[in-house]
Amino acid sequence: MCVPVAVVVSAHGFGHAARACAVIEALAERRPDLHFEIITTVPRWFFAESLTASFSLHRFTTDVGLAQRTPLEEDLTATADRLDRLLAGGGRLERLAERIGRLRCRAVLADIAPLGIAAARRLGIPAVLVENFTWDWIYDGYGGREPRLARHGAALEALSATADLHIQTEPACRPVGSALAVPPVARRRRAAPTAVRRSLGIPDQARLVVLTMGGVGWTYRGLASAERHRRAWFAVPGGAQRMRRRGRVVLLPFHSELYHPDLVQAADVVVGKLGYSTVAETYQARSAMAFVGRPRFRESAVLAEFLRRTAPSVEITEAAFNDGSWLDAVDTLLDAPRPGEPRVNGAAAAAAAILDRFGGVLR
Repeated sequence: MCVPVAVVVSAHGFGHAARACAVIEALAERRPDLHFEIITTVPRWFFAESLTASFSLHRFTTDVGLAQRTPLEEDLTATADRLDRLLAGGGRLERLAERIGRLRCRAVLADIAPLGIAAARRLGIPAVLVENFTWDWIYDGYGGREPRLARHGAALEALSATADLHIQTEPACRPVGSALAVPPVARRRRAAPTAVRRSLGIPDQARLVVLTMGGVGWTYRGLASAERHRRAWFAVPGGAQRMRRRGRVVLLPFHSELYHPDLVQAADVVVGKLGYSTVAETYQARSAMAFVGRPRFRESAVLAEFLRRTAPSVEITEAAFNDGSWLDAVDTLLDAPRPGEPRVNGAAAAAAAILDRFGGVLR
């Protein structure tokens, strides 16, 4: 008999879904009888690609995150407007709780959507919060520019504080003494680097650079020089609707036969936007990273500092990313020694803590 667990996931990018998938897989390894009822607006293909565990997907808006004008620019007014609608009257929370109750879930795992925790409270079932930041902390950084965000952030902070188990994944933006701290959480690779190179149609020993903007649309300009690069090949997920090659650049769709963590694991250098899943997967791969920061987004500084401590890395500007001058940074990083120490994936520790605390409920 399957034991249902609700997983309520923020749909701000794919990073929260990626981390949730890593924890789900670690839970399923220890408890194959668990069935995960995933509640989010992240597309089904992402979970189908990432999970071997038993799951069902329910399309439901669980939070707002930040409205984006571009992958690097936030729209604070639109964010506040959406929060006004999401939180008005409590109707959405009631519908979420009703759905989780109808599914007979024994517990709720939230990354990082606080409505999931509030729904668990209404139903009297355990709630687990997994995060490296919470939305109230993000909104607090914008409160001077959009006062409604500070008000909504305070309400969401109160919801998050009621979680029965609080797990913080390194690097945590606001460490909480009562939370369980675990190493970076990332999806595990499935294919060897040589198999990835063969799938890309490049030599087994080729140096590989992966460009990624974290699962959001982006017009990749400045690739002409990369097409003629003498030292490396380049893979660009989201660079085209179907796989095609231009010189030494291999353009890929977001949803391709190549599993994204395998691409990152095979990469010598990752180039792109700072985001949790990209940083965590780069960390596990012991790859180098040339990153585009987001100076107005509070998490960005924390991720950048973590990269500087743990991997060969360099910050590049958005202009450099667009005009191709980031290739100078790639040449430097290709020559940098990769870290030699083993990396620990925090997904196993997170799963162990959840089952140690709530294993009796999940029967």
